[in-house]
Amino acid sequence: MNPTVVIGTTFVDIKGFSRNSYDPQGRNLGEVKFVHGGVGRNIVENFANIGMPVSYVGMLEDSAIGLEVTRHLEEIGADLSYAVKVPDHGIGMWLAILDEKGDLAGSISQLPDFSHLEAHIKARGEEIVRQAEAVALEVDLNEQVAERAVNLAKQYGKDVYAIVGNLSVVLARKDLIRQTKCFICNDIEATKYFGRDILGRAAEEVRDWLPEAAEKEGLQSVVVTMGEQGAVYYEKGAKSAGICPPCPTKVVDTTGAGDAFFSGTVMGLVRGASLAEASGYGARLASATISREENSCPVDKDFFVVNSWK
Repeated sequence: MNPTVVIGTTFVDIKGFSRNSYDPQGRNLGEVKFVHGGVGRNIVENFANIGMPVSYVGMLEDSAIGLEVTRHLEEIGADLSYAVKVPDHGIGMWLAILDEKGDLAGSISQLPDFSHLEAHIKARGEEIVRQAEAVALEVDLNEQVAERAVNLAKQYGKDVYAIVGNLSVVLARKDLIRQTKCFICNDIEATKYFGRDILGRAAEEVRDWLPEAAEKEGLQSVVVTMGEQGAVYYEKGAKSAGICPPCPTKVVDTTGAGDAFFSGTVMGLVRGASLAEASGYGARLASATISREENSCPVDKDFFVVNSWK
């Protein structure tokens, strides 16, 4: 199997864990950690931890922390031959505050300079996409990058799996999302994308509504994660809609859960699983990830029972 190409961002997360009840106006004692992050980088690490072939098309830099990120990805077996190496401004920074329950209480982001990645995709995009098994695309990082990646995937017959960020590109370029194999988002993002408030709705209600909404938007398949309720999905080809139950666990840190769910789901789909089965893989990996402080979860290579996949 060829590697799944992941086009996305690298961040370093500065996480503050509140020891007691978090007070946004007061002084909070706790613990501060530096954690490797970024949607694209998280997905790459999740793939590599499971033993799935993966190639990272993202930016890395020559700073001390950039070299640390690079070394870690190489050690776990990620292919970095198509990564963009720049002197600086290749890695973003994300400052996150977690409350006493492990939920995100506030954050500030410093974005990297995406012009390097844009030039890289323009110059080597055909080579990158042509050899890919599939493309996992962080759509909102840059409209030019997203458009070229989707067009090249169509040209070479590769499936694209879309994950959203801040919705800046997704909402403006729904035509790109219609060309993806599966659109994976959370209930907040789905509310904005479909123009219907589903926050606080029962999973059964969203399941019954999702097929019509997906058909109206011209989507091939879609998964909407709903926190403690699990996820709902719809697959046009199979005319199948359902609910993926959550995997209960002790919550330590919820950051990275969406990336983990996306990773597990896409790994399943790439290996030929149904959307229902793939969503189950995603739920299991998300559950394992939120039970620890890091943004991804080093699990045993039999975690997804790889031998049962086609």
